Amino acid sequence: MSVPADPRDGAPGPVTVFGPDFPFAFDDWLAHPAGLGRIPADRHGAEVAVIGAGISGLIVAYELMKLGLRPVVYESGQLGGRLRSQPFEGADGIVAELGGMRFPESSTAFWQYADRLGLDSQPFPNPLTPAAGSTVIDLEGETHYARTLDDLPAMFREVARAWDAALEEGARFGDLRAALQARDVPRLKEIWNALVPLWDERTFYDFVASSSAFRALPFRHREVFGQVGFGTGGWDSDFPNSMLEILRVVLTGCDDSQRLIVGGVEQVPQGLWRRAPDRMVHWPRGTTLASLHAGAPRPGVTRIARHAGGALAVTDRWGRTQAFDAVVATCQSWLLTTAIEVDEPLFSHRLWMALDRTRYMQSSKTFVMVDRPFWKDVDPATGRDRMSMTLTDRLTRGTYLFDNGPGKPGVICLTYSWMSDALKMLPLPVEKRVDLALGALAKIYPDVKLREHIIGDPITVSWEADPNFLGAFKGALPGHYRYNHRMYGHFMQADLPPAERGLFLAGDNVSWTPAWVEGAVQTALNAVWGVMTHFGGRTLPENPGPGDLYPSIGPVTLPE
Repeated sequence: MSVPADPRDGAPGPVTVFGPDFPFAFDDWLAHPAGLGRIPADRHGAEVAVIGAGISGLIVAYELMKLGLRPVVYESGQLGGRLRSQPFEGADGIVAELGGMRFPESSTAFWQYADRLGLDSQPFPNPLTPAAGSTVIDLEGETHYARTLDDLPAMFREVARAWDAALEEGARFGDLRAALQARDVPRLKEIWNALVPLWDERTFYDFVASSSAFRALPFRHREVFGQVGFGTGGWDSDFPNSMLEILRVVLTGCDDSQRLIVGGVEQVPQGLWRRAPDRMVHWPRGTTLASLHAGAPRPGVTRIARHAGGALAVTDRWGRTQAFDAVVATCQSWLLTTAIEVDEPLFSHRLWMALDRTRYMQSSKTFVMVDRPFWKDVDPATGRDRMSMTLTDRLTRGTYLFDNGPGKPGVICLTYSWMSDALKMLPLPVEKRVDLALGALAKIYPDVKLREHIIGDPITVSWEADPNFLGAFKGALPGHYRYNHRMYGHFMQADLPPAERGLFLAGDNVSWTPAWVEGAVQTALNAVWGVMTHFGGRTLPENPGPGDLYPSIGPVTLPE
């Protein structure tokens, strides 16, 4: 897809991940023909360690390479991080998206990278969207078949209207969205900064239950909202989270108008690893991250320490130590306190508190490959699809159907679950997970012989069981705004004591929008600005970077 155009002519612009905490136009900065900035020529070729080869780490490495620095990427697991597309054995281009699988059109910086790589995308088959075809909602043993919201009983429309009313009442959503679409920074900041102290210490559930719209309805409506939710499905797993986190998601369109990458999203990090940039200084034409690394990243990091000469010493799992003037850590924050020995003085005690208090959510998925997209067969008795995208209160919670085109196998995500539902899967082998999911779906589709269509071996993931992640993504609890502010703003290092400079943070867990790829991209670009200035570089006047504007439009500071 192409990045949506912003008319800037008085008409409403597109919804993008523009703030609201830090409303900086990362997409404009990235697309500007002047480039991101300049590094002094005498620093060209200087090495920078990048810990983690997920999308954030590879964007950091890719952009630093373009600026003339030499990124040295370390990876303890698989290149791509949580953009992981696992192929089904023996099938050509048929994958299970184990991590990120749906990407909002509002993620405009991310889509610039995907577009540069020439990747195809198509609408994601979310519930009640044309891409899904049909949707089944199964709650308390009662099944509803629908193609649009209007096909569902009145209660579902009442829930949707109550949610819209709650957003307007509790967050001035219409004004907030209009300011974001217009990229009216003063207005956006005025509204959002007033909401931060109101909702930082209150939960998503509190927001819903305390709204006059939901209070006027029976408890059943809140229960249905938790099970079915809005946009992509049920959100009761997020009920304990800070309401600010949910507001950011709906405001920036993260839960709407989503797309998938045809052939798997892992093509984005893999493509950045192998792509020679069109414009690059210092390095000869055709240089890639892969060529700078002899084809593979360095092994995982076990220690980061301050070198006697002031540089940062990075030690990998095989005991090799190398000194760098700058290091960018893009791994999940808990790994800096569990898997990597980090010298304590490299971060302030307040930042250590934030890193360690980060709370990660659990997530589980189980996929099977099937001989064909049989769910499109029409049941002659009912005139309905044999099977549909399914939301339920049963064990599976969300079931998604992927048609890979004529003559190709289909893929079913049998179950996509979170938190306690994901923990039910954690100790179970993949075969047991499949059996449980098939048993739950058989109660919804008693006449569908799903087992007869399965080919190949199933694929599953529990991100909390992966020692390189320890969870799927951050889920901020009430009171965590200050922690997030400390982590996000750490790329601004001019006022830090010398002992704390040179080690930068990036990744979606550092961002204001965890779980969404745009947060990983934007924090990567923050880190690029930080490293560039650390090496004495600067942006150009016609294209100021995030650090240039952070003092004036950065996040509101809450009292400690």
